[in-house]
Amino acid sequence: MEVFGSSGTRGVANEELTPAFVLRVAKAAGTAWGVDRVAIARDTRSTGRMLADAVASGLASTGTDVDRLGTLPTPGAQYYAERESVPVIVVTASHNPPQYNGIKLVGADGVELAVSDLERIEETLLAEGFAVAPWDETGRVRTVDGVTDDYVDELLASVDRASIADAELTVALDPGHGAGSLTSPEFFRELGCRVVTVNGQPDGHFPGRDPEPVVDNLEDLGRLVRATDADVGIAHDGDADRAIFFDEDGEYVQGDATLAALAAAELEAGETAVSAVNVSQRLVDVVTDVGAELELTPIGSTNIITRIRELEATGERVPIAGEGNGGIFFPEYRLSRDGAFTAARFLELVAERPVSEIVSPYDGYANVRRNVSYSSTAERDAMLDAAANHAKGADAELNTRDGYRLDYGDAWVLARPSGTEPLVRVYAEAREEDRATELADGMYETLESTK
Repeated sequence: MEVFGSSGTRGVANEELTPAFVLRVAKAAGTAWGVDRVAIARDTRSTGRMLADAVASGLASTGTDVDRLGTLPTPGAQYYAERESVPVIVVTASHNPPQYNGIKLVGADGVELAVSDLERIEETLLAEGFAVAPWDETGRVRTVDGVTDDYVDELLASVDRASIADAELTVALDPGHGAGSLTSPEFFRELGCRVVTVNGQPDGHFPGRDPEPVVDNLEDLGRLVRATDADVGIAHDGDADRAIFFDEDGEYVQGDATLAALAAAELEAGETAVSAVNVSQRLVDVVTDVGAELELTPIGSTNIITRIRELEATGERVPIAGEGNGGIFFPEYRLSRDGAFTAARFLELVAERPVSEIVSPYDGYANVRRNVSYSSTAERDAMLDAAANHAKGADAELNTRDGYRLDYGDAWVLARPSGTEPLVRVYAEAREEDRATELADGMYETLESTK
């Protein structure tokens, strides 16, 4: 696809992602969906209202009525879509830097659109075959209040509220000025937790930290855990579909370790977990120990969702899926990544024992990540050609499901183009930090040499 990647379409707001472009995307979606009503939500980004206005105009021009939900976590918008049986367009760039914004398309079942549905909308967009309503049949726009409260109520009804409350936990929360600022503090308090926050005010400039919840951006949260003697630290990205954790000592917990711990609690023999090609050995070990199966997909939520649906259609049970970036699916709850729900399921484990004990079986692996920027498609393609040549000379098993993954037995390295930014991402994992760094640096230097 030319327009839509693994998580919708994104770009620098008002440069790459302009109101004019967003208007056309909305007109294409309204035309292809052909429904009476579509909802719009957004995260806290300062350009969100501007772009949501363009979405509303585009939809109304096709004769589609519009429900404006305001600022809302993406999983809250998905809850609304499922409840009301209406598609939703979410204006969000998720974990990308403040200058970015994006469009995410959600079906009337509350699930991000499958590749085939995105292709249909993209074909309409590129052909500019938009429906045009007569002046007296253009869509009506209304504001819908109270969705954040309804979403929190739905979360509370879906988790083991009593066990969490009985544990009297202290939660240090960093919603990163994103949409989770409006829902997660209340949610965790309603669960019976004492909640202390940092970067808890919604602010589209993200003054306290960048939206991506990676260790380098979360120093304040670690300090808050230690200063308040919290039992756990929780961080979200800009649209709150991810959750990343700190232990009771204020130490960052690798997202892969969290996924492995939750999988160990969820999986039973004969069931299936789904993850992406950058899967950690931690999850592989859990699946093997339990006697379950592991299915790998290209990176991106759309690919994982598609595979979950395929497996469920054949009668397979998939209780958990996701990636080590904090984006985890519990398909029996909803086929969406939900940072608040993920955090609550983790709190159910924390109610029984400390975070450090929960994740200790999944220590012993080091993860290193590098990003290599490019300025043109030709430069990106040259990097990928270099990665292919690098793979040919390596004594490793090659997987090309999504980029180039080299598995050395004791360690692995992966190079793949980002679906949302002009970057080629390099991931490496090994039991020793030096080994992971060596592999990541080797691939990084190979890609940089093409510039």
